[in-house]
Amino acid sequence: MTYRTLLGALAGAVLLGTFAANANAAEFMVVDDTIPASLTGKAGDPAAGKKTAINKKKGNCLACHVMPIPEEQFHGNIGPNLGEVGNTMSAAEMRIRLADPKLINPGTIMPAFLKPGTTRVLKKFEGKAILTPQEVEDVIAYLLTLKGDLPQ
Repeated sequence: MTYRTLLGALAGAVLLGTFAANANAAEFMVVDDTIPASLTGKAGDPAAGKKTAINKKKGNCLACHVMPIPEEQFHGNIGPNLGEVGNTMSAAEMRIRLADPKLINPGTIMPAFLKPGTTRVLKKFEGKAILTPQEVEDVIAYLLTLKGDLPQ
């Protein structure tokens, strides 16, 4: 299985990522440090995305990020504050950061949520994707709502 296939004619402008042999398999095309197309062809659900983002057994975004969710305690400060991420990133930019952030920042400690075999995850996720493609789309839909105008 090929994780990334470089298209010779485009000399590195486009990468294909394939994560197969997994129930959470996803195929996507990387263009200019983004994944422009939805992983599922369906819009994400912001309410489901918020639930996934704060779920300690799934997204667990609060482990590293501050988010405008005051009802949840113990927000992390390792990653950037996500309170205004909907103003600063597109869905395509968020998608690559959730699918496999090492494609754009090899030194990041953020886990790849769609790449099997990622490190720094619970033992049950070793060799598996953490989220399904639809869960990634749901989290993106939620993050796009974070524009700094929500009550803190």
